[in-house]
Amino acid sequence: MRVTEATLETVCGITTKKLPRNTDPEIAFCGRSNVGKSSLINSLMNRKNLARTSAQPGKTQTLNYYKVNDCLYLVDLPGYGYAKNSQANRDAWGVMIQKYLTESDMLRYVFELVDIRHDPSAEDKQMYDWLVYLGFDPIIICTKADKIKPREIEKQLNRIRECLGAEEDCIMVPYSAMTGMGKDIMEDFMSQVVENEKR
Repeated sequence: MRVTEATLETVCGITTKKLPRNTDPEIAFCGRSNVGKSSLINSLMNRKNLARTSAQPGKTQTLNYYKVNDCLYLVDLPGYGYAKNSQANRDAWGVMIQKYLTESDMLRYVFELVDIRHDPSAEDKQMYDWLVYLGFDPIIICTKADKIKPREIEKQLNRIRECLGAEEDCIMVPYSAMTGMGKDIMEDFMSQVVENEKR
């Protein structure tokens, strides 16, 4: 599904008591601060600055709902693992993320983003285990794939799978917001979600 229309529809902060009850399906994106989440979402939406990017980690501090093609939401969750954020804020974001993951009736996929160049962090592993515990089959998006040599990609995917303790059937997608690598796979997931809702 190629995105032709995209808008930031709803923003929820840590003081938001009630999350929106949408009637269209949702795909959530989670990952460490500075993993390239905003760049990935912008590339999927064919927009440069709809999701704000920054060289400073921890920029996404809210739950952001992007409506695409008037039939699907991409939900950007706050980045985790940025040490300079206060513990109180990190705890509050954790509560907000848990509230979303456990209460959204329309959440269909959770994409966990990891940097393909490095071993997953302890927080990445914790997030993966938590998603599995909650009953999801997280899809691992390995960002910044243009930063390594093509022949190294498969090796890194296997390493990330091993570090996360993911099963062999766990879907892993090398992605580059710069070159578009993996974008067609992501668009297929989006199309699948929309088509499933019509059945």
